[in-house]
Amino acid sequence: MKEALMTTPPMDAADIAASLRADMVRELREMDAVTSESVAAALATVPRHLFALGEPLEAAYAANSALVVKRDASGLALSSLSAAHIQAVMLEQAEIERGMRVLEIGSGGYNAALIQELVGAEGKVVSVDIDPDIVERARTCLKTAGYDHVEVVLADAENGVPEQAPYDRIIVTAGAWDIPPAWVDQLSKVGRIVVPLRVRGRTRTIAFDRSDDILVSRSYCLSDFVPMQGSGSFSEHIVQLAEGVVLQVDEEPQRFDVEALRQALDSPRLERWSGAAFDLPDELELFLLTNAPQVAILHASEEFVAQGRFAPSVTRGVPALISGGSFAYRTKRPNEETGGFESGVFAHGPEAEAVAAEYVELLRRWASDHRRRGAARIQYIPKTARTSLPYRGLISKRHGAVVVSWP
Repeated sequence: MKEALMTTPPMDAADIAASLRADMVRELREMDAVTSESVAAALATVPRHLFALGEPLEAAYAANSALVVKRDASGLALSSLSAAHIQAVMLEQAEIERGMRVLEIGSGGYNAALIQELVGAEGKVVSVDIDPDIVERARTCLKTAGYDHVEVVLADAENGVPEQAPYDRIIVTAGAWDIPPAWVDQLSKVGRIVVPLRVRGRTRTIAFDRSDDILVSRSYCLSDFVPMQGSGSFSEHIVQLAEGVVLQVDEEPQRFDVEALRQALDSPRLERWSGAAFDLPDELELFLLTNAPQVAILHASEEFVAQGRFAPSVTRGVPALISGGSFAYRTKRPNEETGGFESGVFAHGPEAEAVAAEYVELLRRWASDHRRRGAARIQYIPKTARTSLPYRGLISKRHGAVVVSWP
């Protein structure tokens, strides 16, 4: 009598999804994006693939991949399912507890489902979006996944959802240029808002706690989000110096001597080195952008780098210090004495020596005094706040000001 062959039954789609979900959570733990058991449990429970319609399971559960949900006629992303990595980081920043009331700015469904897991049956989750297609999609996906008790509202998120206020937490899932008064007004007296806020050409997800009538940061990290639509939308200001060379400015356009800067592009390059370590480039960049008197993000094409006219840092955008018709920007070179790399400056123009010296001093000051994670203190001060504004580190916004200090 022949022995029966033992076979392993094939996994169905639900089993595969569960396995991939577990792998995703494991990877997020290893990346330190997930640090709490509550966030890990939510990520392990919510079926992310049910919010990634038309995508392969592997793509839905990739820890570092955002998935575009809707594009405009030109192909620009209007809405996306954020990478699980940044969603986990923001939820950890929020420190959501059971029973809380949470407002999500920008709907997609998946993040709202995660929040519902965190607040439990006794909590309340409201999600608002300006796009009727996205609202309908979020409602459908939430119902399919079993989270139809999340309230999804069609409205301009600039106004929040006052009918359900106050909120213990407000989580913004779109890139914001400013913090509108409605968000502050609808936040509870001890509430927290987690917002990807655009400051000097870069977006950082900042966790702000309310302190009387201002907001004070608890943590921040570099991020990238589809920008807000509606009343809170913003446009970058681009100053073209040459074909393939631009200055990017987010706040009100600064006055540049464009013709002189164009001439500086063709001037000899001055090179100066700081003797200071190059490390934590996102932290260094925040320091430079908030401590230089006139600064913009300098972008140049790879063609200019290949010609030897610019350092590779410009292809990703780098803070440039500008003085009249001269400018300087950061670069690096290998140097074991400074821990692997050394910060330096390339400068162009008639005042290259002076602007390079000023930039080098900033590099040295950061390396000696602020070379660590989370060194900055970021405040948001609404125009209605009864607080005097400092002179240094002040970045004006439409509804208030961002103040970045370095204790």
